[in-house]
Amino acid sequence: MPLKNPVVKRLHDMRTLGFGGAPIGNLYRQIDDDTAHAAVEEAWTLGIRYFDTAPHYGLGLSERRLGGVLRDKPRDEFLLSTKVGRLIRPAEDPQEWDDEGFAVPGDRMRVRDYSPAGVRRSIEESLERLGVDRLDIVYIHDPDDHWTEALEGAVPELNRLRDEGVIGAWGAGMNQAEMLTRFVRETDIDVVMQAGRYTLLEQGGREELIPECAARGVGVVNVGVFNSGILANPDPRSQAKYNYDDAPPAVLEKAERLAALADANGTTLPAAALQFSLRDPAITNVTLGMRTADQVRRDVELLRQPVPESFWTAAVGQGLIAVDPQTLTA
Repeated sequence: MPLKNPVVKRLHDMRTLGFGGAPIGNLYRQIDDDTAHAAVEEAWTLGIRYFDTAPHYGLGLSERRLGGVLRDKPRDEFLLSTKVGRLIRPAEDPQEWDDEGFAVPGDRMRVRDYSPAGVRRSIEESLERLGVDRLDIVYIHDPDDHWTEALEGAVPELNRLRDEGVIGAWGAGMNQAEMLTRFVRETDIDVVMQAGRYTLLEQGGREELIPECAARGVGVVNVGVFNSGILANPDPRSQAKYNYDDAPPAVLEKAERLAALADANGTTLPAAALQFSLRDPAITNVTLGMRTADQVRRDVELLRQPVPESFWTAAVGQGLIAVDPQTLTA
């Protein structure tokens, strides 16, 4: 079924990488404003026109830095998404540093709120931090333990805001496929952001979620394609993190086999990992977190790096992937 939402269709038609804004929110380590701004500028220069962020990323820092560059770009030339579900408020018990993975002061905190009023406040505050006049896509962010609140609060409000033209489309972003599948089946969602569930190492997202999206005209933005780092380098042992933890031996062994196969076929593990899901006609976009201008250039080069058909044939033949996504139908 064709994509039902025109904004999501436009994102699909771009066929370029998306810029993920968590790293410029000081994910895991600090960078300065100049470094963050240079990364966004380089992404623009290299043709990236989809940018994703969230209040959660650095307690608003990612939104402010991203907006510091994008507010000076022609607004009709790019797509911008952020998320709702976490309001940023003064901390009741201030800490020296944030305790949710971002290297920022802990003087503010995240307050979960999936209510209609919370959705409106979150969007208003994001627009102010970004310094732009509208959002193209708004995702419900990590509602894993908040299904009822999201379904009864955020979903009707996002439907209303979309239908009134305040936002272009809405979706949900999660690290699991099961609840995203429920959103697709039970709501009028436009797009899902699936993290880490459709990669060279695991294809669970292809079992139910992606076919449901394809059948209902819902877009799929695939993120986490390096599974937290193990697929991000030619040698998996150089950053052997899998789903935010040390990679189990079986996972590391599989990654090493894929790396050896890539090398034998004249390509690299990260190039194959990046291009894997883009071979699938049901995938709308692949978005990568980017921290520096050098990283942006590297990611764009990975997208352009040839991955021979012999790699995909051999990967299927050796049982490393179940099927070549290019053989599937949307």
